[in-house]
Amino acid sequence: MRRHARRCASIEYGGGRLDSELHLYRNEHTANRRAFLARAYGHWLAFLFCFLMAGASRAEEQPTAAMMEPVHGLVAFMSSLRRGEQPTVFARRGLCIVENFAPFLFCGSQAAANWSAGFRAHAAAGDLKNLAAVFGEAHDFKQSDKRVYFSLPTTWTGLTHGKPFEEHGAWSFVLEQEDAGWRILGYGWGVTAYSETPR
Repeated sequence: MRRHARRCASIEYGGGRLDSELHLYRNEHTANRRAFLARAYGHWLAFLFCFLMAGASRAEEQPTAAMMEPVHGLVAFMSSLRRGEQPTVFARRGLCIVENFAPFLFCGSQAAANWSAGFRAHAAAGDLKNLAAVFGEAHDFKQSDKRVYFSLPTTWTGLTHGKPFEEHGAWSFVLEQEDAGWRILGYGWGVTAYSETPR
């Protein structure tokens, strides 16, 4: 019986049979592994390509330099507040502004003058100095004929009563193209975060 068992062992596992089969299995495993890695690498490259293409398609259209001109002009006016100066960045007709200082809504034929007076009073009450604005990339840019709309992430910095402050918000604009160039037909300001640094 033991002799028979040894003979079977020799037939099943001896004479190099096991080694040759293991060699085949190893070769098959290596080939399968290479094929798997090639497929995985190919899938990864395809995913990366799709991701990059999706990112490119998501890049939003931005306002042109000419469109941003009145926005920068408005910031310059608000930062300097020269005595007797009036803003020249607003449209001649139809102006309407939503602000966070009273009376909050400035519309009609006297909108620019009323807004200017309101902002001067607001700046005086807050003792605002050294005002500066930094913009992020515009969102939701849309154009229809001679009008455009976009929203600008904006960060205002400066001093209020001698203390540094930082105000974050969304500044949404509607511009209209006039003979003299793009002008602000309306805007809305909304604060999203505000902080002051004690001195």
